[in-house]
Amino acid sequence: MKTQADKQNDAQTNSQQLTVPPDGKISFGKSAILGLQHVVAMDVYVVPFLIAMLIGLAPNQSSALIQSTFIAAGLATIVQTYFCMKLPMAQGPSYVPLGAIVAIYAASGGGETGWGSVLGASLVGAVLVVILGYTGIFNKIVKSFIPPIVGGTIIFIVGLSLLPVAIRDNIYGATDAAINQNVLLALISAGALLLFVALGSLLRAKGAIFRVTSVMIALIIGCISANFMGVLDFSPVASAKWFSMPQLPFKDFGFSFDLSAIITMVIIYLVLLAETTGTWFAISNVIDKPLTDKNINRGVIGEGISCLIASVLGSTPVTGYSTNAGIISITGVASRRVFLAVGGWFVLFGCSGKLAALISSIPTAVIGGVFAIVCGIISINGIQVMKNVTIREKEMYIIAIPMILTLALVLIPKDFLYTLPTFVQYLLGSPILAASLAAIVLNKLLPSAK
Repeated sequence: MKTQADKQNDAQTNSQQLTVPPDGKISFGKSAILGLQHVVAMDVYVVPFLIAMLIGLAPNQSSALIQSTFIAAGLATIVQTYFCMKLPMAQGPSYVPLGAIVAIYAASGGGETGWGSVLGASLVGAVLVVILGYTGIFNKIVKSFIPPIVGGTIIFIVGLSLLPVAIRDNIYGATDAAINQNVLLALISAGALLLFVALGSLLRAKGAIFRVTSVMIALIIGCISANFMGVLDFSPVASAKWFSMPQLPFKDFGFSFDLSAIITMVIIYLVLLAETTGTWFAISNVIDKPLTDKNINRGVIGEGISCLIASVLGSTPVTGYSTNAGIISITGVASRRVFLAVGGWFVLFGCSGKLAALISSIPTAVIGGVFAIVCGIISINGIQVMKNVTIREKEMYIIAIPMILTLALVLIPKDFLYTLPTFVQYLLGSPILAASLAAIVLNKLLPSAK
């Protein structure tokens, strides 16, 4: 139990961390600018790009999928932030269903029939998720199986699992430039972020503008540096159209329903819910607002509605992005108005090929430098959740085993993973899910110290 002094200290710490609370009012212009820096820090375009590459979509089909994914992310963000969970969070396409989407598409014969099976299975799965939220079943699972030690561990591994991706894929493995250029760009963008966060802290009220726009400034400085290096390519922006129609159901695509595809996608949705729970805990910890039963139930409903919107628009399942929790920690701005702007930007990008091309032209290493710091901050938030838990032998294993499992699955050779049964691939293909399940099981099975 927290003493009154502890509560006062927590409140004081929170007031120092947040410059604008979730329900704080902020002007339209500021919301638009602050929302844009959330958008540019999210790799929303990567998932549809990977899907298009994996199933061999034509260029016009790939563009249409990217557009519909942006629009789905925007509408889902508005639904979850303003109508369902009512927490400051952004929704975007999940990496979790990638393997299932490719498998369903291939098993259904590919082409329009294959994509129809993917969308039909996504539609049915989304409806079942809404039912889970409406009945409160998922909330009961969370209350029984995710105490602070488990919740904090889940948040910690969310950041830990993303960190190798930020460093290995977005910096060392980025194809925009040579590796030495990528490392330099990442260091420049990360250094700029730290500089402006520090200026914001030193100057206090006068320097608040530096802190709240630090992510945006870091990305701009990174892009300017990339331009001097000759690795900034805006040619796709010039050739893209200002406005283009998104996909329309039954005109550009249809739905077909296959039992095995539906069962597969239902399993994927359960994985998504387990994974997004970590994001919810991360955001609630950053804004110092504990998750209530109502929050969780409405969050599950919002997740289902969001995925339903995505399937109707011809896109893939969406989920909460944990990246934004880190950005809220850095900027101190948690206003839901900012996330309404995030949703608006996504819809705008989805209707404008030129704007979508602009955001996808930011060098990967520039985003990676910022992203790496964001991942570290997410993990620290997990440690903060556990700060009032006495760490004994049981708790050590609850934290350590999922941490080891997370790194093991992030580094697992793909050739080995693909030799395993399909369901095991789904399980081990998501380090966050597998490590979260490990934390939950260890908490239930290991005996507590007397």
